[in-house]
Amino acid sequence: MGRCSLTTKGMFHVSEVLYVQRTVCSVYLQEPSNKRVKPVGKGGGVTGIITPVKTPALKRLGKSITRSISFRTEARPLPPAPIRSRQKASSFPRRRSSQCWSDTVDSHDLTAKEIKRQEVIYELTEGERQLIEDLSLVKKVYYEPMLKLDIMTESELGQIFGTLDSLIPLHEDLLARLERLRGSEKTVGAVGVTLFNWFPCLEAYVTYCCNQVEAKALLDMKKQQKRVEQFLRLCQESSFSRKLDLWNFLDLPRSRLVKYPLLLREILKSTPPDHPDEDTLPDALELVQSIVSEVDRKTGEAECQFYRRGLAYLEEGQRLPEIQLSRFLYCHGELKNNKGQKLHVFLFELCLVLTRSVEDKEGGVVFQVYRQPLPTATLHLEDLPDGEGGGGGAFRGAFTIRNCLRVSSRGRSKAQSHSLQANDSFNKQQWISCLRQAMVQSRDRDAQVSQSPLSSRLSPDFALYHIAELSLSSDTEMADQSSQ
Repeated sequence: MGRCSLTTKGMFHVSEVLYVQRTVCSVYLQEPSNKRVKPVGKGGGVTGIITPVKTPALKRLGKSITRSISFRTEARPLPPAPIRSRQKASSFPRRRSSQCWSDTVDSHDLTAKEIKRQEVIYELTEGERQLIEDLSLVKKVYYEPMLKLDIMTESELGQIFGTLDSLIPLHEDLLARLERLRGSEKTVGAVGVTLFNWFPCLEAYVTYCCNQVEAKALLDMKKQQKRVEQFLRLCQESSFSRKLDLWNFLDLPRSRLVKYPLLLREILKSTPPDHPDEDTLPDALELVQSIVSEVDRKTGEAECQFYRRGLAYLEEGQRLPEIQLSRFLYCHGELKNNKGQKLHVFLFELCLVLTRSVEDKEGGVVFQVYRQPLPTATLHLEDLPDGEGGGGGAFRGAFTIRNCLRVSSRGRSKAQSHSLQANDSFNKQQWISCLRQAMVQSRDRDAQVSQSPLSSRLSPDFALYHIAELSLSSDTEMADQSSQ
């Protein structure tokens, strides 16, 4: 089918709509019917044990991009875990229904523990099958029609979809290996060696996940074009999508990756002491955890670099070396200043940067640096009680000011302070947690920086800064500390 002309700029020609509908219908007709889920027993089924993974930094990537704010919850310097305000659970199905292992056998004489083990292995196997179906669907229903209809260029689609196409054969290989393990009675014996030998294939996820930040940014920008928005909406409203949008599908590989350690732990819990997997599964678990950590670290570095490139400096003095030397983000998201202005705040490894998000000429977003960035090594933090948001009414309005905090710098020649307001108490506490973590790690880093090669690359007085105290103090205490 050749390129279809447009009757109105930005709108679909009728032949294009029919083409999309035929594509959607062909997928729908191929969809297998869903079977009602049979519970494995109260608290016993893996479906109840293993919930959809919600993230620390890998955890993060798909979601930190879609949520208003993202945070790390671990005490080590890795990229942030995404957090957002509590919301009502969606009524849309996030995953298709699937049968349990016990639904596939007529009878068995297994113990309750072995049944649970078989259920988890079956969950692992069916999860691979469903992932393959979803990734193949994304290619057929999204990528190919958008390319054929010139909704996006091949280069743009390549950026958004990344190396997704190369992941399908990897998971097809694992599915084939797992199915070969299934015996005549539909039970699986040892899986440890099989998984240990396959897990190195997950190194391919480094490239895919590192691309996700830029992919999400480009997709969000393209969604502003009416023709793209109409196509994606048509797909999402179709039954095959299960009400998921394109980004939900593109984020499925990351969600699957962080689920492997959970599945292996559940298999290991149900493995008897004399089973062959008792020796091999711990090795496989350690291997996949190391791969997930590596992907997590690389993804965090890619995210940090992406947002660093997106900073627009209004003054040359704002280009602090701490920003360029930061390797990861603790968190980022929207806060309001004491004038009620929305700021997008980035807590990098070595620096807190307040920005204003503005649209560039191409429809993308850049972050104009607001005031002077604050190095974490000189940061001071205050938790402001409700009603004292701006200190003397800086937050204007005839209502009680809530969910505020204040950050200030104590080590620069020009001291500065910012009173900031979070969306709710939950986000405020997450910000405080991340800021405190950054300050702790700055204290530890500062204790070693004078002996580290890093110190020679920083500004001359970087190693002389006093580390900010972590107590959430009052204005009076701040003044006393400054005078000392």
